[in-house]
Amino acid sequence: MDERAKAIPTVRIDNGRVKATEWMFAPGAETGRHRHEHDYVVVPLTDGELLIEHPDGTSVTSQLIQGIPYANVMGVDHNVVNSGKANLAFLEIEITG
Repeated sequence: MDERAKAIPTVRIDNGRVKATEWMFAPGAETGRHRHEHDYVVVPLTDGELLIEHPDGTSVTSQLIQGIPYANVMGVDHNVVNSGKANLAFLEIEITG
């Protein structure tokens, strides 16, 4: 299997109460498998298509619409891949304290 490019995270805020990370994905780029230690909100900065890969080998495709947020709870374990043909970006806001 070819190794995928890595998505690029840039921490924009980290003040002990919230952590906001901007994620930039080239087509085919991935975050790498990770487990969320906090509840979080994702705000898409672009439209795009994500492939969410779960540890059990299953996956689901999700459409992102610029400016339309979604939320998830701590404990989510997955790998996130830009499965579209264009660059993709979102802001991930974790509730840390």
